[in-house]
Amino acid sequence: MAYTAEISRVNPTCFLFLIDQSGSMEDGWAGDKNRKKADELALIINRLLQNLVIKCAKADGIRDYFYVGVLGYGARVGPAFSGSLRLKELVPISEIAKNPARLEERVKRVDDGAGGIINQKVKFPIWFDPVADNGTPMSEVFAEAERILKQWLSRFPNCFPPIVINITDGEPTTNPSGNATRIRSLSSSDGKILLFNIHISDKKANPVMFPAGEKELIDNYAKMLYSMSSELPPHLQDAAKKQGYSITGSNRGFVFNADMTHVIDFLDIGTRPSNLR
Repeated sequence: MAYTAEISRVNPTCFLFLIDQSGSMEDGWAGDKNRKKADELALIINRLLQNLVIKCAKADGIRDYFYVGVLGYGARVGPAFSGSLRLKELVPISEIAKNPARLEERVKRVDDGAGGIINQKVKFPIWFDPVADNGTPMSEVFAEAERILKQWLSRFPNCFPPIVINITDGEPTTNPSGNATRIRSLSSSDGKILLFNIHISDKKANPVMFPAGEKELIDNYAKMLYSMSSELPPHLQDAAKKQGYSITGSNRGFVFNADMTHVIDFLDIGTRPSNLR
């Protein structure tokens, strides 16, 4: 287990997000009927894409350290970007920066410099829109991910290993376990692909972050997703420790019953490359 390859414009890495767009994503997040899972997840993904752009911003522009793909699975399986990127599977981060589907006006609370807080209008880029329709063809989207990743590794065989993050409410209509095993077996010269899973549940249960075993998981779908998840490599273990999570050395990249804060934490930790240049 290495995960030390330098990430550069010549030798980039990629992030591939698999987003559950099944009908159940229309349900309320953590039981709150006023906050649909699909809507909240779209907000999180758009913020994440914006943060990845910022990570690659230098004085000479946006450097293509990362290529990013977003695949949705529900009524259809395939690329899930909106706007001009909608049919693209993997997109260089500079192209993402230049091509949001639209800019929406949002209100941000900021310090007024005098000890108070004011509301400030800001432009928020949208690359990904909420969808909730039909079943959860998880094995099919994993098969698509495997195809895309094989193509990537043939192009960049010495890259920092790609990171795949699957976000779902955990009830697949097709069993993805075999597909997940094949994805985790793919590797660059620097290590195996990392497959992480985020389980968004509407059950009344405490969130479980980066577990080292199944004993805290009360849901069979959660146990399946846990078994499909890669162990955290050392640099991500260190990042999780710095965020205050208990890490024993065999923790997996999985979160159960995630709320908004935990999903954001997980994605921030899970998308930290170890050697960005």
